[in-house]
Amino acid sequence: MSFKITDICDINASNLSSKDRWQYINYLDTANLNEGMISKLQKLVVGQDKIPSRAKRKVKRNDILISTVRPSQKHYGLLRNIQENMVVSTGFAVLSAKENIVNAEYLYRFLTQKNIIAYLQAIAETSTSAYPSITSSVIGNLDINLPPLEEQKAIAQILSTLDEKIEVNNQINKKLEEIAQAIFKHWFVDFEFPNENGEPYKSSGGEMVESELGMIPKGWDIVNLSAIADILMGQSPKGTSYNEEGSGKVFYQGRTDFGDRFPIRRLFTTEPKKMAKTGDVLMSVRAPVGDINLAYEDCCIGRGLCSIRSKNGHSSYMYYLMLSLKKKLDIYNGVGTVFGSINKNALNNIIIVKPSDSVIEMFNKVAYNLDQQYLCLVKENRRLSIIRDTLLPKLMSGEIRVSLDNEGEEAS
Repeated sequence: MSFKITDICDINASNLSSKDRWQYINYLDTANLNEGMISKLQKLVVGQDKIPSRAKRKVKRNDILISTVRPSQKHYGLLRNIQENMVVSTGFAVLSAKENIVNAEYLYRFLTQKNIIAYLQAIAETSTSAYPSITSSVIGNLDINLPPLEEQKAIAQILSTLDEKIEVNNQINKKLEEIAQAIFKHWFVDFEFPNENGEPYKSSGGEMVESELGMIPKGWDIVNLSAIADILMGQSPKGTSYNEEGSGKVFYQGRTDFGDRFPIRRLFTTEPKKMAKTGDVLMSVRAPVGDINLAYEDCCIGRGLCSIRSKNGHSSYMYYLMLSLKKKLDIYNGVGTVFGSINKNALNNIIIVKPSDSVIEMFNKVAYNLDQQYLCLVKENRRLSIIRDTLLPKLMSGEIRVSLDNEGEEAS
């Protein structure tokens, strides 16, 4: 049976108002939702933190979010679980499925098909606003053919099984990163790296000396970041060289291309200007300054990014070092700045504690092994995503029919 999307869901049904006497909100911006994955929620205290003017849309479990700006960037997701007092940007269209008609998971799969996203992007390109964008009504006017509700649920279950495996891998990766960051803090903040006898340095009586940044282990130095890293500022190629067909070099313009750790391929350029190398840290140099990703392949970087490369090939150490500098970099996003940014000179001159080469090498070996496990799971997730995305249109079109005899667990 055919429906309009507006027939089967409510759109932007609930907004934050003065009647909501919440002491805090958990805020999700469009940049922090990528293909169903939330990279960051901001907990903001009312009356203490600055609440973004776009933090208006209230959400509930199983709501679907689709960014109305540049739909092709795939800032969309299904809120299978939500945080208390969760609010999302008005840059999202929020769709609440009428669950007696449509399964929320099924509707989400329909709306995120490649052909639907391409259609929304084509409409966005005709807009007269500053950025390619659509109104929520464009989504609401889409047509959808719905099979019986039980068949919808069965189709959604097949696709969800793949997503659940992806989520398991994501949780493993979260633990791997927590372990690596804990080791970094233990060694380079608490100064409990293994000494020559394998014992924690500081608590075993290791000698500490005065420095401009406080007490540090003997033999360590205070240096500028430029002493251990080469920094390359990005430069955007001509817009006419951009394409989505894979012609030329993969191109990352800025923070909007970031994933959890590795950037997400969207654009390519046939006229690359500045190239980052595999293993380089990629950092946002425009608001929000200091967000970090890692290049898993050679790539062209635009003016919203810089690459930071270890002079000695210690890519894992450099990644965790830059993560540790996030608070220091936050000053470039401070109140009073119209548009936060940082230049190469400021980056080069960031003062850091430089451990001995042997300790850096030791840490890099440990962290590199963890990082390789992380990368393997990311690659597995991308393969699973390809399988899911190949099945999706065939299930939606009925080319592959789902048998309901075994509770939707088999496809025929």
